[in-house]
Amino acid sequence: MAREQEDTGAGVLVLAGTPIGRPDDATYRLVRELTTADVVAAEDTRRLRRLASNLDVRLPGRVVSYFEGNEESRTPELVSALRDGARVMLVTDAGMPSVSDPGYRLVEAALGAGARVTAVPGPSAVLTALAVSGLPVARFAFEGFPPRRAGERARWFAALAGEERTLVFFESRHRLASTLRMMADSFGADRQAVVCRELTKRHEEIRRDVLDRLATWAETENPLGEITIVVTGAPASAGRDPSVSLEAAVETVAERVATGSSRKDAIAGVAREFGLRKRELYDAVVNQRSA
Repeated sequence: MAREQEDTGAGVLVLAGTPIGRPDDATYRLVRELTTADVVAAEDTRRLRRLASNLDVRLPGRVVSYFEGNEESRTPELVSALRDGARVMLVTDAGMPSVSDPGYRLVEAALGAGARVTAVPGPSAVLTALAVSGLPVARFAFEGFPPRRAGERARWFAALAGEERTLVFFESRHRLASTLRMMADSFGADRQAVVCRELTKRHEEIRRDVLDRLATWAETENPLGEITIVVTGAPASAGRDPSVSLEAAVETVAERVATGSSRKDAIAGVAREFGLRKRELYDAVVNQRSA
């Protein structure tokens, strides 16, 4: 297939990974590609020029913007350049294009036009966070940014509660505290997690703890910067056992509350022991009280 693409005479699309923090994380090949590309499409042209200045690189090619707002309209222009044989380079603000960033639409269109698509491997917040997390990395799932709306986000986390692979998320600093609190509610307050902030930058911070305490830290400190969250997967036994009666679990919660436990602690403990989602058990307890 690659041979057929080259024979069309179309150009090459280069997806280039850029530093997620320190400019000196850039590869030699990134520098070379920046100096030879006919067109450089950048998520933020100002950040691109700042990176080029830090790397002491001159950009001889045409520089154009390519971001979420103009991705649909700009793609045909870049595909036209590829059809004419140009070497088109795509860079985002940090990391690899297409990974929670613009790129997929252009890759799909470039392949459809018979262009060759290649990549300049580079820094990745996903893999960097996994590597330093200290959590299991043999199997993992990258989930990107959680939904912005609180209700949709809560339902999304509830659906992931039984996932046994280590989970990786990006999140805005503005929603970090509420997201960690929702994770604690859905995954369990004592689920191990790691918050990676400003990876490879001067103020890099890696905080390892259970979700409940991480949520409290974020609520108190309101940390700034680029955030990656790594959460350990659910235990293999965390799935709902069809033989477990939700009614029996509710009764057990009532018994523990009657003997002095707080409702919160009773629900958390029973949910863990019965293999139930805490939110599911909480809703059942509340519904019984209001019945």
